[in-house]
Amino acid sequence: MIGDCGVYVDGRRRPGRVPLDQAAEAARTASGFVWIGLQQPTSEEIAVVAEEFGLPALAVEDAVKAHQRPKLEVYGSVVFMVLKPVRYVDHEEVIDVSEIALFLGRDFVVTVRHGDSDVLGRVRAELDSGDSKPVVDGPTAVVYRAADLVVDGYEEAIVSITEDIDEIESQVFGGDGGEDHAERIYKLKREVAEFRRAVLPLNAPLRQLAEGSIPVVDKAAAPYFRDVHDHALRASDGIEGHDRLLSDVLQADLARVGVRHSKIAVRQNADMRRISAWAAIALVPTAIAGIYGMNFEYMPELTWRFGYFAVVGVVVSLCAGLYWLFRRSGWL
Repeated sequence: MIGDCGVYVDGRRRPGRVPLDQAAEAARTASGFVWIGLQQPTSEEIAVVAEEFGLPALAVEDAVKAHQRPKLEVYGSVVFMVLKPVRYVDHEEVIDVSEIALFLGRDFVVTVRHGDSDVLGRVRAELDSGDSKPVVDGPTAVVYRAADLVVDGYEEAIVSITEDIDEIESQVFGGDGGEDHAERIYKLKREVAEFRRAVLPLNAPLRQLAEGSIPVVDKAAAPYFRDVHDHALRASDGIEGHDRLLSDVLQADLARVGVRHSKIAVRQNADMRRISAWAAIALVPTAIAGIYGMNFEYMPELTWRFGYFAVVGVVVSLCAGLYWLFRRSGWL
C-alpha cells in the first residue's frame, strides 16, 4: 500500500526509508519534509496516514474513491489537489486517464495514485538523484514537478491525436476506397471528450497556484506555476480545436456517404428501367408466339401464303417501336 516513505532536506533525500510512525517527527527534526506515496489504498489503509498527519476526512474520502475532477481545495493548513495524467495509446486510439491526489502540509506530502502513471515516479527519481537542486523547495517542489509533467503529457497526447486526425482527413477527403470512417471518427471524438474532462478543470487550480495565494505553497513558485498554467491553457485550446475539427470531418464523411448512396440508388434505378424496357420488348414476341403455339385448327393465318412473314413483320415492328419509345424516354 505504501510505495515509499522518505525524508527530504534541502531538496535531497536522506538515505533509506523511514517508518511511517516516525516520518512526521523525522521531517520536523531535520527541518525538511516527508513524502509518503500510496498506491490505490483502501479506507482502512489510508486512515493510518490520515491520523498521523491530520488529513481532512472529506479529502481522504475523495482520494480513496478516485474518479474526481481536477481540483484544489484548502482545509486549514492542508491543501488537497487532484491531477489527471493522461497517456494516448496510439495503436488503440484511446486516452488512458489515471489519477493522482496530493495532500500538502508544511512538512509533508502524501500522494495517492490510481491507475498506471509514471509521473510521481519521475518526480521522486529527480529528487532522489540529487543531480540538480529543484527550482523550488519543500512540498511545493513535488506539486510543481507533478503538475508540470502532467501538463507535458497533455501536450504529447495532443501531438499524437493531431497525427491521427490528419490521417483521417486524408482518408475522408482523399476518396479512400469509398469506405465509411464515421465509427473511427466518433470513437476518437469520444476519447477527445474524455481528454477534455481531464484538462479543462485543471486550469482553475493552476491559476490559483500561479497567483501565489494558496497557503503552504511557496509564493516563490508562482512564476513557475504561471508557466504550467499557460501550457495547460494551450492544451485546452488544442483539445477544443480537435473536437471542432472532428465534428467537421464527421459531417463531411456522412455527407460523402450520403452522396455515394444517392449515386448507387440512381444507378440501381437506371438498371431497373433498362431491365424493364428489355422485358417489355421481349414480351411482344413471347406473347405472339404463345398465341400461335396453341395449335387451334381454325386460324386464318395458317393457310395464308404470307401469314408467316406478316406475323414476323408485326413482331419486328412492335419491338422496334417499343425500342424507339424506350430509347426516347431515356430508359435504354
